[in-house]
Amino acid sequence: MRKVLTILAMMTLLPPIGIGARRARSTTGTPTLSAGTVLHLRLQTAVSTKTSKTGGAIAAELAREADLRGETVLPYGTTFKGAIKTCSPPAASGDRAQLLLSFSQLTVPGEGDFALQGRLSGISNARENLLANGTVVGVLESETPASLLGGLLARLGQADSTINDEIQKQKIGQVNTAVELPAGADLEFTLTGPLVLKRFVPSAGPAPLSFATQALVESALADAPQRAASKDHHPGDPINLVFIGSAQEIEHAFREAGWIEPKRKTGQSIWKTTEAVINDDGYNAAPVSDLYVFGRRQDLAFEKTLDTFNKRHHLRLWKSAASTPDGRPIWLGAATHDIGIDIHLGVISHATDPDLDDEGAQVGSDLFLGGQVQAAGFVTPRAPLSSGWTATGGAWHTDGKLYVIDLKSSAAGPAI
Repeated sequence: MRKVLTILAMMTLLPPIGIGARRARSTTGTPTLSAGTVLHLRLQTAVSTKTSKTGGAIAAELAREADLRGETVLPYGTTFKGAIKTCSPPAASGDRAQLLLSFSQLTVPGEGDFALQGRLSGISNARENLLANGTVVGVLESETPASLLGGLLARLGQADSTINDEIQKQKIGQVNTAVELPAGADLEFTLTGPLVLKRFVPSAGPAPLSFATQALVESALADAPQRAASKDHHPGDPINLVFIGSAQEIEHAFREAGWIEPKRKTGQSIWKTTEAVINDDGYNAAPVSDLYVFGRRQDLAFEKTLDTFNKRHHLRLWKSAASTPDGRPIWLGAATHDIGIDIHLGVISHATDPDLDDEGAQVGSDLFLGGQVQAAGFVTPRAPLSSGWTATGGAWHTDGKLYVIDLKSSAAGPAI
């Protein structure tokens, strides 16, 4: 017993580990992010080629902390300012809308302002393309399924007035060719010149998991499934997330983070899905297919999209039998990023980003910025996964670590 107590006492003196730990600044010198570094931003100013003007001010916030040699250089709370350099709606049916956003300054909390050189290099879940200089170019109506199916839709409407009323009500075939980025849109910004900062700074991310929580999760994972499965038992998405919290806490956290619960398959949701596919538009509550863990389909599901049905972040959650000492459930989660449509071997499905760890980082940063995360960190299962194939033939890879998110409790009491 004395030996056990000694070990526990030594453990309390060890620094906490895990993602989000407020690391000590052991690295000295002037940190410099090199050209080519990709920063993840979240747009704070809604912009549209319908309503915005060239020269208008824009702002964004850092969506993921930037590290260098394991130390934080840009913490959460870093903000970006700039202007709209180009805002051109299509002048004719053959023209594309164009939008160029330029961020020229960033502000690090407590460190001041810094000049910025870079360009927009990506928009998460967008149907639009980007030119080499970062200009966003809109789609043409002739490129959408609506153009190919226009004649068929007209004939269906003529044959059945009920169908015609639904086509008009759901705006099927009415394509929006403007470039419209709402506040909250996720951007990638690539530095085109070095960014020289003053010093390394503490992380402003979530607190680390306690040793007790880590041990509890490791125990819960000991015999837990590592992959979901389809109804006919084909291997599905790998488990890459763990949540601690009640169903109500999880639902609240995702709402605050801008994620939506998908609709079940009904007549209305099928019509909305049809509209999104034909118009090449977004449907932020589109149904997800069922996957199974513990012999049952997902207990909760959430998704985040932008302006196309073909791309979305989404995840499914299954409540495990394990819970914390104060009764908060432990959930297993499988998160993937749909990045397009995949057609092969007679199967039409969503193509997914093979990098499961990046998707876990997306979920974690969204929830943290939503203000509902009290602690987070990594736990490695006994036999971690590394790579494989989805049920529809898509490749995936991971470092095998599961990202554990301990949500803020809605009930009074000590945190685990």
